[in-house]
Order: sequence, then structure tokens, then C-alpha cells
Amino acid sequence: MAEVRASIVEAAARLLREEGARAVTTRGVAQAAGVQAPTIYRLFGDKDGLVQAVAEHVMATYVAAKSVSAADADGDPVADLRAGWRMHVEFGLANPELYALLTTPGRSDTSAATAAGIDVLRARVRRLAAAGLLRVDEERALMMIHAAGNGTVLALLGTPAAERDPGLSGAMFDAVAGSILAAAPATPDTTPSTVAVTFATVVPDLPALTDAERSLMTEWLARSLAHLRSR
Repeated sequence: MAEVRASIVEAAARLLREEGARAVTTRGVAQAAGVQAPTIYRLFGDKDGLVQAVAEHVMATYVAAKSVSAADADGDPVADLRAGWRMHVEFGLANPELYALLTTPGRSDTSAATAAGIDVLRARVRRLAAAGLLRVDEERALMMIHAAGNGTVLALLGTPAAERDPGLSGAMFDAVAGSILAAAPATPDTTPSTVAVTFATVVPDLPALTDAERSLMTEWLARSLAHLRSR
């Protein structure tokens, strides 16, 4: 059964690559894979389940082929974030039909591949916060990067390849980074928002506190950050 599943995923990926998103129907994939449509429903649940499997397959293949490290050797969290941004944009441009499927409004659920990507981004944002480099809270930073990254890919995909601005991706990253990152002077940034964001990253590891006390402290910090944002 694993071989059948793999052949279906490969057939769907091939249809997507060669004929576009409209070709990825249950009937079309079943015919291309040489199976009956009920087999697809049994293995993937529905078309969304099949799309998720294709996304995971294509993304894994892409990452393995590119062999790109998620972080620089010196462990710089900003360089790590920039590398992740660059890889996200490259993946979207290399797989336009799949990217369009994954970002279609009204999808019934977030794909596993997309959720995994957000988890990786969340970890990168946490590193920035722990280093005292964020001037907005982690969730705001996460959503700004995520929205800007998707918007950049969709804007580039919506422009004929010959007319695309090669500097747009880098300029967008710099714009977002300038909005979320605190300055990194010789002395630490001690503004209330930066200190609060940094402190929030260590609350789960503080000793001698109950879960309720940690939860309350997290709530206080979130409330304070929301107030600082509104000023």
C-alpha cells in the first residue's frame, strides 16, 4: 500500500508540474496513477489530503536538492531568518502551481507542509526574541514575516518572469526586519517592549514557579506588550 500511495503522490506532483493545478482532480490523478478514485479517498481522505501529501513530497525533494542550511555557521539569528526567507521565496518561485494551491483562500485546513513551515519560522522568531533583537512581540513578528513572505512570492508569481524585480525579495525582507528588529548597539536595547519580549522567552524555564504563576506572568507580559503597541 505504501508503494501505491507513493505512486499516487508522484502522479499528482507530475500533473501539477506539467499541466497545472486544474489537472489535479481526483479522477485525473487516479487515471495518471493507474488506480481507482476510491483508492485516493481511502488513502488521503479527500483532495486536500492529497494536496498536503504532494506538498510534503515536493518540499522534501526541494530541500534535499538545494541542501541549504537553515542557519549560518556563526549562529546569527538574523542571518538565519534571512536564509529562511530566501529559501521560502525560492521554493514558491520554483513551484508556482503548488504554492498557489497551498495559499488558495478558503482551504478547509492548513496543510501539514505549511504548518511545519510556520513552526520553523516560529523557532527562528523565538531565537530573535531570546537574543533581545525583537521590538514587537513574537506573535506579531511571526505574522508580519509570514504575511510579507507570502505576499512577496505571490507578487513575483503574478509578474512575468522577464519583468520581475530581482531586488524585490531582499527589499521586502529589509523592510520587515526594520519594522520588527530592535537596534543592536554595543549596549543592550533596554526599551520596555524589547525587554518584555525577551523576558517572555524565558518564562517557561523560570524555576520555583507553578504553572499557574507562569501563566499569569505570561498574561501580564502580553497585556503590557499590547498596551505598548497601542501607544
